[in-house]
Amino acid sequence: MRRFLRENSLGLVFGGLFLIVLIGEALAGHADFNQQQLVEGLPPITLGRYLTSASFGADVLENWQSEYLQFFLYIWFTVWLLQKGSPESKELGKAGRESDRDQKIGMYAGEDSPKWARERGLRLWLYSNSLGLVMGVIFLLSWLGQSIAGHAAFNEEQLGNLEDPVSWPQYLTEPDFWNRTLQNWQSELLAVASMAILAIYLRQRGSSQSKPVGSPHTATGVEG
Repeated sequence: MRRFLRENSLGLVFGGLFLIVLIGEALAGHADFNQQQLVEGLPPITLGRYLTSASFGADVLENWQSEYLQFFLYIWFTVWLLQKGSPESKELGKAGRESDRDQKIGMYAGEDSPKWARERGLRLWLYSNSLGLVMGVIFLLSWLGQSIAGHAAFNEEQLGNLEDPVSWPQYLTEPDFWNRTLQNWQSELLAVASMAILAIYLRQRGSSQSKPVGSPHTATGVEG
């Protein structure tokens, strides 16, 4: 058990923190929602009802889709784009999909390589792009879920204000939807750009996301 915990500590810690923060968001969001209900002269709702509400769903999914958009873009862009001096970049001169030998696929696959790394055709293409494809699919599903939950929450507010509800396609053109979406996108893109550039000059000893402390600022694609 100790070995398992040590070898999987990164995923377990972040998974645990995710659950703690999600619970905190649910409790804080429920309290805030009920406070708003009282201000508007409406009865408060239970936590269970809040967790199944469009308001909670939209708040959660709008953050998920922006995170997975960040991963999707980062995975695909780092195939071709470089940043001199950043450990977040591949080495200069290695832009592109690289050779079969470098990627250890096909005839260059090792004995311990995944089975599909030895394949050809569609299987190899799918496995070679599986990380980016899965991140892209999760982003699209989260974005779709956000738009549906946001649409329901928006129409609840419309009806509460004695205004006509809108259709889902109409909601996709509403400022409310794009305000929710773009405020998350810009923060994620800023975070990625900051990490790629600050890691050129700054260090974190022992971190895989940093160059070794003594590495020159021009060292590219080197991690500690």
